[in-house]
Amino acid sequence: MNLAYIPSPSTSVVHLGPIPLRGYAFCIIIGVFVAVWYGNKRWIARGGKAGTVADIAVWAVPFGLVGGRLYHVITDYELYFSDGKDWVGAFKIWQGGLGIWGAVALGAVGAWIGCRRRGIPLPAWADAMAPGLVIAQAIGRWGNWFNQELYGKPTDLPWALKISEGTDRVAGTYHPTFLYESLWCLGVAALIVWADRRFRLGHGRVFALYVATYCVGRGWIEYMRIDDAHHILGVRLNVWTAIVMFVLAVTYFVISSKLRPGREEIVEPDAAEAAESAESAEDGDASDSVDLDKKAETGDKPEEAEAEAEPADEEAAAKKS
Repeated sequence: MNLAYIPSPSTSVVHLGPIPLRGYAFCIIIGVFVAVWYGNKRWIARGGKAGTVADIAVWAVPFGLVGGRLYHVITDYELYFSDGKDWVGAFKIWQGGLGIWGAVALGAVGAWIGCRRRGIPLPAWADAMAPGLVIAQAIGRWGNWFNQELYGKPTDLPWALKISEGTDRVAGTYHPTFLYESLWCLGVAALIVWADRRFRLGHGRVFALYVATYCVGRGWIEYMRIDDAHHILGVRLNVWTAIVMFVLAVTYFVISSKLRPGREEIVEPDAAEAAESAESAEDGDASDSVDLDKKAETGDKPEEAEAEAEPADEEAAAKKS
């Protein structure tokens, strides 16, 4: 008998006063807010304007949600389109089922549209957002805890996850893969923030590092899961996807480092122009202040000069007469 374990919630619904909110959706919403908030701080630190991240997120988030759901439905189509299944369930996103690969791919399309509308380079925006995105994933994984899904193999470890009897699941204690991935994501966030500060990464390399390091963790965590999944050559589909994405991310990182070393000097033209205008105004105010100081030092005051000139003119007139 396992005396120590992580309990699963008795319900998947969180009540915000009179408003019922499913735990899965709640975790996704909190993750989005954290990503936008932290991304905004990083964007401003890189020389961008406040609010730009949120404006682009208006495009990226809906595209990402659609992409994540499409990936899940396509790779697990039998859950919705096989005999005895209701295809309407494919639209019930609150019941769980978002594929991170589809979310990143289609979310990038939405971000590209938003960046083009603002005249901003997508790689720079992606670099600013990368740590916030992986933290959002760490938060979002707790939605699987609310739904009692995507757990690993049976175990009697003290941190085992207790699963109750339900549809398509057997009561018992299992590896809490949601927790493993959540902790891994937090570690990835810490790593890429450190690497960004230490090596001044730019041109999309922070985002590439995020994808590569996340894939490493997702690969071994995926092996622990026991939920049904498609296999290719005996390997789960998501493992293959992680391998492909890892190779692409590392390749981009290496090539980008050679072709475009360093970090972007300007990430948002409007912000740079506003900063230059502010500096010019400050320089003008400073030069005016210097001129006034010089006049004060030399005693060059208009009233005193006129007062001194009047006696001199009177003396000159007296000599002539």
